[in-house]
Amino acid sequence: MAHIRIFRHYIHTAFLLATVIEYVALVAAAYTGYFTRFGQFPDFYLHLPFALTFALVMTFFMAIMGVHEARLREGYMGVLLRTAVAMFLLGTLGMAVVLYMSTGLSEGRGVLLFATIEAYIFIAVLRWMTQRFVSEDILKRRVLIFGTGERALKIASRMRRRSDRRAFVLVGYLQSEGTPDLVSEYRANILPYPNVSLVDFCAEHDVDEIVVASDERRDNNTRQAIPYDQLMECRLSGVEVCEVQNFVERESGKLDIDLLQRAWLVYSDGFVTGWFRATTKRLFDLVAAFTILLLSLPVMLLTALAILICDRFRGPVLYRQERVGLNGEVFTVMKFRTMIVDAEESGAVWAQHDDPRVTRVGHFLRKSRLDELPQLLSVLRGTMSMVGPRPERPVFVDHLEKQLPFYAQRHRIKPGVTGWAQLCHPYGASVADAKEKLQYDLYYLKNHSILLDLIILLQTIEVVLVGEGAR
Repeated sequence: MAHIRIFRHYIHTAFLLATVIEYVALVAAAYTGYFTRFGQFPDFYLHLPFALTFALVMTFFMAIMGVHEARLREGYMGVLLRTAVAMFLLGTLGMAVVLYMSTGLSEGRGVLLFATIEAYIFIAVLRWMTQRFVSEDILKRRVLIFGTGERALKIASRMRRRSDRRAFVLVGYLQSEGTPDLVSEYRANILPYPNVSLVDFCAEHDVDEIVVASDERRDNNTRQAIPYDQLMECRLSGVEVCEVQNFVERESGKLDIDLLQRAWLVYSDGFVTGWFRATTKRLFDLVAAFTILLLSLPVMLLTALAILICDRFRGPVLYRQERVGLNGEVFTVMKFRTMIVDAEESGAVWAQHDDPRVTRVGHFLRKSRLDELPQLLSVLRGTMSMVGPRPERPVFVDHLEKQLPFYAQRHRIKPGVTGWAQLCHPYGASVADAKEKLQYDLYYLKNHSILLDLIILLQTIEVVLVGEGAR
């Protein structure tokens, strides 16, 4: 099983298993750290609370640094660097706070230091051994794509790299007689339609799943038609069968609007917004916004001072702008000003890469996303959520709703300070970027849950620390 689905969000089994194994290694390091410090092992049960807390805190900060992120394309050394920051900088500070506040954890700084060093060594060795001796494909699902046309092209063009195939091995593309070949240019492995039954073909190639990506959707007698009888036999023999839209959703975390049909939206699972979800989301928003606002208050004061100094005390600190919120209602959002005064005298335009209107302080604020902090006040007021689609300006919304199908659906949920689209795609500066981000917003709309909100919030902290994804 390549995925585990929790609260409708897909989590790769390999990363979940790696997290569990590394958690056990962190617990072990807490004991060996005590031995290194005092020359003897502690009482197992007396030391267990410290060991479990140490492992939990280190795992938490490794998650913040994106060590087990599915889309992480860094090599072994890059991941070790992230792990070092998570453990030696964030983790030790976090544990120091826990030890200071807790009366039940009496281990000193020496044990914490040795435990951290040895934990880092354990994890570095574990990852090296995994890369060296364990096949990357051992937990991956072997997938056969049925089709070579427009719908199959979505997979071939968007999932070319190994980093895009973290949970599956692509056996090839099955081409029916008379169907076009649009995937070969992406080095796709084209397989001719077999003379044997599809069940035997799957057994011969050890196929775990068939993704139906044929452009022909009707059940007819042509050679291009989908062989529903054979696909049913495959399902009964243990081979999973799924539609290309579900596959793209699962593997890329977005809904491809070129494949999307209104009937699929109506009948698919998800899109659940009941009273319980609304209540838990509001409580989550209030707790998270108040906590972050309280912790970031000194940073906000320094940010305001930096903006004033940069502009020689001319111009406002905050920038107010109308945005479109829940159900299309317009509200006013506040951000720290990052552009020069009167930056849009000639009209509203999208922010561009290296935008000349952005001030020197503004570049840093956008890179670190500190300019978003005043939006926490909108969260407390209830016009925004901590997590959701990015609120756009009315002039852009009017334009994009005419250009992009399903764009209005993103307003069926409160806009957010951060969101799935903001993490998965850079800041949009064109209709093409808006289309790409819309596909991630629709995924969030379909699958949002308290778990996904927590994942997004943690990964946003990584963006702030590493400085990725902003413009």
